[in-house]
Amino acid sequence: MQCSWKAVLLLALASIAIQYTAIRTFTAKSFHSCPIANPVNCSLSPDADAADRLCDESPTFAYNLSRKTHVLILATTRSGSSFVGQLFNQHFDVFYLFEPLYHVQYTLIPKLTQSKSTTDRRGMLGASRDLLRSLYDCDLYFLENYIKPQPVNHTTDRLFRRGASKALCSPPVCESLGAIDLHLEEGDCVKKCGTLNLTLATESCREHGHVAIKTVRVPEVSDLRALVEDPRLNLKVIQLVRDPRGILASRSETFRDTYRLWRIWDGTGRKPYNLDVTQLTTVCEDFWNSVSTGLNRPPWLKGKYMLVRYEDLARNPMKKTEEIYDFLGIPMDSNVERWIQNNTRGDRSSSKHKYGTVRNSAATAEKWRFRLSYEIVAFTQRACQQVLAQLGYKTASSEEELKNLSISLVEERDFLPFS
Repeated sequence: MQCSWKAVLLLALASIAIQYTAIRTFTAKSFHSCPIANPVNCSLSPDADAADRLCDESPTFAYNLSRKTHVLILATTRSGSSFVGQLFNQHFDVFYLFEPLYHVQYTLIPKLTQSKSTTDRRGMLGASRDLLRSLYDCDLYFLENYIKPQPVNHTTDRLFRRGASKALCSPPVCESLGAIDLHLEEGDCVKKCGTLNLTLATESCREHGHVAIKTVRVPEVSDLRALVEDPRLNLKVIQLVRDPRGILASRSETFRDTYRLWRIWDGTGRKPYNLDVTQLTTVCEDFWNSVSTGLNRPPWLKGKYMLVRYEDLARNPMKKTEEIYDFLGIPMDSNVERWIQNNTRGDRSSSKHKYGTVRNSAATAEKWRFRLSYEIVAFTQRACQQVLAQLGYKTASSEEELKNLSISLVEERDFLPFS
């Protein structure tokens, strides 16, 4: 039977859409697709029966019938996101992944630690959304498109920070651990568990009631709209923010080479002529745009968005964590409570690792006030004036006020979840 001109036109449009999708990601196997007409004779392909059965079992636009809660911690580097991630990693029924979008960034933008190009950052979003959707569906095989070298027989030793996920360091993913290894350090997990079997990781994900992912590689909550509105997901976004002055101080200390010019300014009192101010202003712009979207409460974010200031969490970690879990509708278990008690009262020696989470949380939130010169603080306050006011961070008008810890630079604000 010959195809009508309308059918040909529709097929041409479908072909364009398919090519566009192919550009955005290397494969589309994360979700099953139903059969379409063959462009030659308008009939279904020879595998139509099998495909029909597949679609009957798993409809392309099926709702999230399992009602897993899918959590995304939306943050930026050195904002306390590793700490917040642990609040989910410790929960017995949450499958937690630490920065899986790292692999997307380093595949699509090789040898680029933190891209300054808006085009580069936005170019990753299509692939990042596809990967997130697949991971929330417990399709960890989709990661193989971005892990280099590519896994063999679904096994790899190259998953970024595998040891930061308890689920990937516990049975059934890692059977070599005993009761004595219950609180294994990240590096020890990799040594004892060996290569990661993505098939076992997929099974573990499906056995958990919820999935949580942390990322510092999505600029704004509006970039997640397609996922938030996807009926296959039950996505809830925890946007974590921190005082930009604290972020700058922490990055200068942690990424010493990248922020070398800021350190020179801090040490000499002379601002380098070639200082890259976008290392600061990009953070403030992303915060401003994203938080403005969230606080404007668009209908698509209803019941899906919660803004959390790191300072509020650091000062009262148990109370704030309870509020987060209440928003998510997930009971907070004793493992999380125990972890908070053990990891928010650390001494100085307990936070030597740059991504460590054991620390005196309240003191850590204020430490930037003694790390930055007042000149740099004043510059930051001018550059980020809008977002500081938006988030309730007060400016310090003098060196004395900056160093006086009895003067709080954080306003009392109650950022209620949009429910």
